[in-house]
Amino acid sequence: MKSSYKSAASIGLFALSLGIPGLGQDSTHSTTNWPMIGGNPGNSHYSSLKQINRSNVSKLKVAWTFETGESGGLETTPIVIDGVLYAFTPSQKVIALNAATGKLLWKFDSGIKGTGPDRGLTYWTDGKDKRLLAGVMNFLYAFDPATGNVIPSFGKDGRIDLREDLGRDPLLQSIALTSPGVIYKNLIIVGGRTPETLPAPPGDIRAYDVRTGALRWSFHTIPHPGEFGYDTWPREAWKTSGAANNWAGMAVDLERGIVFVPIGSAAPDFYGATRVGDNLYADTLVALNAETGQRIWHFQGVHHDIWDRDFPAPPILVSVMQHGKLIPAVAQTTKQGYLYALNRITGDSLFSIENRPYPASTTPGEKASATQPYPLKPEPFAPQTVTEDTLTNRTPEAHQWALKRLREMRHDGQFVPLSVGKDTLVSPSFEGGAEWGGPAVDPETGILYVNANNYASMGALAVNTGDSPGRKTYLSQCSVCHGERRAGSAPEFPSLLDITHRLTTEQIISTIHDGKGRMPAMPIEGRSLIDLLDYLGTDKDLSPGNIAVSEDQTATNGKTSGAQATSAMPPQDAAAQYTMTGYRRFVDPDGYPATATPWGSLNALDLKTGKYLWQHSLGQYPELVAKGMPDTGSENYGGPIVTSGGLIFIAATNFDKKIRAFDKTTGKLLWEATLPFAGNATPATYEVDGRQYVVIAAGGSSMNPRGPIGGVYVAFALPR
Repeated sequence: MKSSYKSAASIGLFALSLGIPGLGQDSTHSTTNWPMIGGNPGNSHYSSLKQINRSNVSKLKVAWTFETGESGGLETTPIVIDGVLYAFTPSQKVIALNAATGKLLWKFDSGIKGTGPDRGLTYWTDGKDKRLLAGVMNFLYAFDPATGNVIPSFGKDGRIDLREDLGRDPLLQSIALTSPGVIYKNLIIVGGRTPETLPAPPGDIRAYDVRTGALRWSFHTIPHPGEFGYDTWPREAWKTSGAANNWAGMAVDLERGIVFVPIGSAAPDFYGATRVGDNLYADTLVALNAETGQRIWHFQGVHHDIWDRDFPAPPILVSVMQHGKLIPAVAQTTKQGYLYALNRITGDSLFSIENRPYPASTTPGEKASATQPYPLKPEPFAPQTVTEDTLTNRTPEAHQWALKRLREMRHDGQFVPLSVGKDTLVSPSFEGGAEWGGPAVDPETGILYVNANNYASMGALAVNTGDSPGRKTYLSQCSVCHGERRAGSAPEFPSLLDITHRLTTEQIISTIHDGKGRMPAMPIEGRSLIDLLDYLGTDKDLSPGNIAVSEDQTATNGKTSGAQATSAMPPQDAAAQYTMTGYRRFVDPDGYPATATPWGSLNALDLKTGKYLWQHSLGQYPELVAKGMPDTGSENYGGPIVTSGGLIFIAATNFDKKIRAFDKTTGKLLWEATLPFAGNATPATYEVDGRQYVVIAAGGSSMNPRGPIGGVYVAFALPR
C-alpha cells in the first residue's frame, strides 16, 4: 500500500483538497459545480469561486426560491451538477431543480412512509454513464439523473435494502441512510443510522458496485472472531451488540485509495455492562483501503463510551505545513469540543495527545475506562467545565437559580460517569461542541473553521424497576429521550403523557416502526409492542394478530411480524438494568442556557500552529436582541463553507433564521439575510452561466427545539 502513495508536495495543496484523479476533464467535477455535500471528496467545504467576494457580498439578493410544499424540516446540502440541483424534500422525495431558476425538473416519490434527516445525495459518473444515488429510509436507490427514473438493473428493481448483508435477520434490523455514501472508482461506500438502544444492528461499513448494487466488501465495526479489536468486546458481543455505526458521512483520498470513516457510539449509549471493554471501533476514526475495506489504521477518541460522544461529522482532508514539510492530514471534530489532526497515511497525531486518568463508575456492572485521550493542541473549541464563575449573568435571578442548581449536581468536567439518582453536568452538551454539519478548511491558508454549541446538559441513570413488561421496554427503548417518567424535555423531546389523547394507536405504532425526526425506526414487535402500548395507555385489547403486518409492508416500511421479532430478540436484561433518565439541557427557568455566553460560536483555527485566530459568537435570540443582548450566540446545526472570495457562509442558527457571510480572515460579519425557516443545513455554492449562487435549505430540523419547521430552498446571487 505504501508504495502507491504519492508525495503530498508533488500533488500540491490545492489538488489534494479538490483533485479528482481518474476522471479526466469531465465537467461534473469542475469548480463551477458542487458535486458532493462536502464540495469535494476530501470534504473541505471549499469553493474556488470568487465572483461573490468581500467587496460585493453586501449586495446579495434572493435569486430564486423553491417551496417544497411540505413541513418537516430540512438538513440537506444540495449537490449541483452542470446547472442541475439535486436535493430532498422533508418527506424524502428526491427533486431536481434548474439551478439558475429553481424550476422543478422532476420529482421521485418512493411511496415509503417515514421521516428523518436526509443530508444529501451521491453522484457518480465514469465520463459516459451517470447515476444519482439516494437513501430513502433503509433503501439505497439509483436514478438516471436526467429523468429521475429508477435504474432497474441496480440491486433489486433499482434499490438495495440496507437491512440485508449484516449477518442478522434483515426483518429485525433498523437502519436508515441519513448521510449520503461516498464514491471510490465504481464503488459507493455507505454507513447508516441505527437505534441507540438494543436491539440494534451492527454498524458495518459496506461498499456496493455502483452499477449492479452487488456487495463488494464489508468492514465489521464490532469485530468478529479473529479480527483486530475482537478482544476489546465480550466474546459474543458481535452477535448481539449494535450500533458503532457511521451516521455522519465519510471522506475519501482518491489519490491514495483511502476512505476515512468516523464511527459513532455503541448501543446502549449510557450503560455499558453488556459491552465491557474499550469497544473498537466505536468512537473511532478508521482509515480503510477503499478498494478492499481492509483496515489501514485507526484512532479511538473515546474508550468505552458511556456519554454518547460519537464522532459527529465527516472528517476533512487537508495538507498542513509543519517543520518545513507538507503533511497530508485528516482533521476530525468531536462533540466534546476537541479537534484531532492526524497524518492521513500513518494515523499519527500532528500534535501531542495525552491519555489522562478519569474516575471509575459507581454504577453496578459498569466498568468505565481508566483513561481517555486528550489533545494538548489545539485547545478545545467549546467549554469543558462549568464553574460558579461561568454561569449565566442574563439576569441576577437567572444567575442565582443556576448557582443553586449547579451546587446540587456533580460537575467535574469531561468523562465523569453518570450516577444513579444524581445529575451529572455534561459540558459541552450531548448536542455539541461540533455537530454533523462539520467544519470547513481553506486549502490556500490551512485555516479551519468550525461552529460549536457551547451550552451544557444534565444526565443521570435510573434503575429499571421492571414493575411491568411494558415499563421495562419503555425504559430500555424510549426513556433516553422521553425521560424516566415519560415527561420528555419539551419541545425537542415531547412528553408521552396522555399521548393517546393526541395520537391514535395506529399513529403511535407507525411512529415506532417508521421513525420521526430524530427518532429512528424501532423494531419493537409482538408481545413487547403490546406491552409497551399498554404501558403508554393505549388500547389494552390489542392482540398479536391485530398489530402484525404483511410481508409487503415489511419490505416497504421495515416492519415485521410479532412471531418473528419475539424469536430473534437478543438478550437485553443486563443492558436494561439501568437507563438514562433523558436528554436534558442545563437551562434557566426562562428556557435560556444557564451557562455564560456565547452559547454558540464560530472559530477559526490555524492548523499549522494549533492556535485560534479568532472566535466569535454565532446566532441570536431576537427577543434578547430587543433587550440589548445581541451577541449571546445560539444553538446551531449545519456547517460553514469557505470560498476563494474571502468569505465564510453559514446559516445553522436555530432561533434567528439567518444566513450570514463573514470575512474569513477577521471573522467580521459582512452580510446577513433572514430565511423563511431556520437554515439547519450546510450551504452550497456553484456557478451557472457565469453567475455564482449560494443556496441553503431553510426548513428547520428535528434539532430545532423552538422554531417552526417547513421546507424551502433559497438561492442568493448578485444582482445582474
